[in-house]
Amino acid sequence: MKQILVLFGGCSPEYSVSLASAYGVLTHIDRSLYQPIPVGITREGAWRWYGGALEAIPEDRWQEEPACLPCTLRLDRGGAALLLLDGSGRTLAFDGAFPLIHGSNGEDGTLQGLFELAGVPLIGCGTLSSALCMDKDRSHKLAALAGVPSPRGIVLEPGFSPAELRRGAEAVGFPLFVKPVRAGSSFGVSRVEEPAQLAPAVEAAFRHDGEILLEEAIPGFEVGCAVLGNRELTVGAVDEVELSRGFFNYTEKYTLQTSAIHCPARIAPQKAAEIRETAKVLYRALGCRGFARVDLFLTPWGEIVFNEVNTIPGFTPHSRYPAMMRAAGIPFRELVSRLIQLGAEL
Repeated sequence: MKQILVLFGGCSPEYSVSLASAYGVLTHIDRSLYQPIPVGITREGAWRWYGGALEAIPEDRWQEEPACLPCTLRLDRGGAALLLLDGSGRTLAFDGAFPLIHGSNGEDGTLQGLFELAGVPLIGCGTLSSALCMDKDRSHKLAALAGVPSPRGIVLEPGFSPAELRRGAEAVGFPLFVKPVRAGSSFGVSRVEEPAQLAPAVEAAFRHDGEILLEEAIPGFEVGCAVLGNRELTVGAVDEVELSRGFFNYTEKYTLQTSAIHCPARIAPQKAAEIRETAKVLYRALGCRGFARVDLFLTPWGEIVFNEVNTIPGFTPHSRYPAMMRAAGIPFRELVSRLIQLGAEL
């Protein structure tokens, strides 16, 4: 039986989302084939081996359980193991790592680099693709080279003048979005309708990254594709984000208060097929492997425009990625097993 390290928590604002994703995977992993080794990372960055009740994870009570011990990764290449720091000197060997830490310090290539340094088989995207997909500016440039259009955008670093901000916004055009270049779950993202809204939007974005992006607002709606595979790719059903107002921010993504997800999307079969092929192009262009969710815009005149790639999308049974795969005939339990098998191929 293979031992699989399942990581959750982390130092990003998406900590609570990570707990929910880990609980989804841990409660659907095939225990006749795989033995999970849960490891939580606190908001402060401390690593903890967790052997308590799984229900305590999404409720954020896991650190209070007695079976929660300090640990660290043994970095000897070829000897994947977790070292418990409780004074026992005990190690827990494992066969692969499944990071379920969303956002910075988990989805941006930093954690993936640690496991690749130690020679640990990784379930999901590697260091380079994780870093590229988290970076909205650079991923858009690579998408353009692959022939997929992206929204117009201008990157600003600290120290720009008010005149530069104004010129940048005018070049992009209103309405526009102000975004951190590297952040997830729409943290720090604002829709700006007029120049008076720029300053607070810029301040909010800089709280999450050292670079910000002024990005064109694309008319139409967002569609998503769940992609699975290394060399041979499987693409789930295309889904559609229906908004009644605003944009798909953090609150809407995890509560759907005024929005809805339609899976499959309410579009013509030919357009859905074109979207799936575009998702494959982007997945390969950005060096993805294992799994990722490709998010796109579909304009009123039928143009497909790249938005972003989430290399660690939400993994509750009701999250978009598992829902798209379920609509394509792959139930959640089978999906988790296939993801682990793909990690073992590398």
